[in-house]
Amino acid sequence: MLIVNCQLFCIFAPEIKKRTMCENQHTCGCSNAETRHNWTKEEIMAIYNKPLMELLYEAATVHRKYHDPNSVQVSTLLSIKTGGCSEDCAYCPQSARYETEVKIENADMMSVTHVKAQALRAKSAGASRVCMGAAWRNVKDGPEFEQVLEMVRTINKLDMEVCCTLGMLTENQAKRLAEAGLYAYNHNLDTSEEYYKEIISTRSYDDRLKTIDNVRKTNITVCSGGIIGMGESLEDRAGMLVALSTLNPQPESVPINALVPVEGTPLEDCEPVDIFEMVRMVATARIVMPQSQVRLSAGRTQMSQEGQALCFFAGANSIFAGDKLLTTPNPDINEDMQMLGVLGMRIQKPFETHPQPHTVEAEDSQYHSLGENPKWTRPNHKIERNEEKRKMVKIAH
Repeated sequence: MLIVNCQLFCIFAPEIKKRTMCENQHTCGCSNAETRHNWTKEEIMAIYNKPLMELLYEAATVHRKYHDPNSVQVSTLLSIKTGGCSEDCAYCPQSARYETEVKIENADMMSVTHVKAQALRAKSAGASRVCMGAAWRNVKDGPEFEQVLEMVRTINKLDMEVCCTLGMLTENQAKRLAEAGLYAYNHNLDTSEEYYKEIISTRSYDDRLKTIDNVRKTNITVCSGGIIGMGESLEDRAGMLVALSTLNPQPESVPINALVPVEGTPLEDCEPVDIFEMVRMVATARIVMPQSQVRLSAGRTQMSQEGQALCFFAGANSIFAGDKLLTTPNPDINEDMQMLGVLGMRIQKPFETHPQPHTVEAEDSQYHSLGENPKWTRPNHKIERNEEKRKMVKIAH
C-alpha cells in the first residue's frame, strides 16, 4: 500500500511535488548543479536519520530526476575460482583461515566454456551483466589471468556487460582487462576507513582506493560499495558513504550488501539487518550518489518482496539475480523476474548507460608482454620481511 499511495501522491499533487523538489535542492543535492563530491559525515548522518517517510520521498525525488523509476538492471554473479583465499576478511567463507563449508580443494578455475554456458543461461533469463569473482588477494600475471581475459572477451562478444572482481589490480592489468572488453570492475570499500581494521588486516584501505584509481585510468566503469550488519556503528555507515561519494567521479555502481552470517567466520553470530536499516542505507546512497546505479545485493533472501519493493522505491535500481552470489544464497532468477513483473519493473538492456567496450584480441594487445607484481602491503609480516631481506642481499652483491 505504501508504494501505491506514494505513486498516487505524485500523480494528484504535482504542485506539492514541484515545491518539495525546489525546497530540497540544496539538502538533497538534486539541483541542476553537478553531483556533489564534498559530503560530510554529519550531513549524511542527518539524511540517514530523517523520518522514514520524508527520507523515502526525498530519495524517490532524486531517483526520478536521474533514472527511470520503473527500470532495473539485472546482474548475475559467477564464482570462477572458489575458496582458498589468503586474506582474513571476517565476513568471507572463502578465506583459507576459517573452517567453513567452502573447501580449498574446490579452488580450480572454471573453464571458459563453462563460463560462456552460464552467461548464455543468465542472458536468456533476463540478465544484462555477468560479474565474475575469483577468491584472490590480487591478480597475478600468468595463465590464470590469461584465462580471465579470454572469459571477458567471450562474454563481451555475447553482447553482455562484463564485470570482474578479482582483488587488487595493477595499472597494467586494468589496461589489459579494458582491452579485453571489460565493462566494470568491482572493488568494494566494505565499510568506513575507521572500522575497516576490525574486519580486514591483510589489505589496507589505501590498497582498495589504489585499485579503484588504477581502474579509473582506463575506460572501465567502477563498481564499489560495502556491507552493513558487521557490527559497525551508524557513524561507520555514514563514513563508508562519505568515502564512496567523495570519489570523483563517483562509482557508476554502488552495491549495498546486508551481511549474511556464515558459520565458521568471525561474524557468524551477527544479528540480521533490519529491513528498514537497509531501506535507509539505500535511500541515503541514492541521495548522495544520484547518478550511480544502487545495487540491492547480498541479503535479499532475508527480505520479503514488500521490503525489496521499498528499497526500489528508495532508489535501488539494480539487483544480483541467480541462486548464489559467489557462495552466498540468493533468490532464484525466475522468482526475481516474477517479483519485478508484479511491480511493473522494466528490465534494462545491456549498455543502456555506457557504450559497449571494444575487444582487442590477445595477439594484438599492446600490454601483453608487460607484467607487474603488487607490493605485499601487510607491514612487518613474515613474507614482507623475507622479501626485504632478499632485496638487501641483491644490493649487497
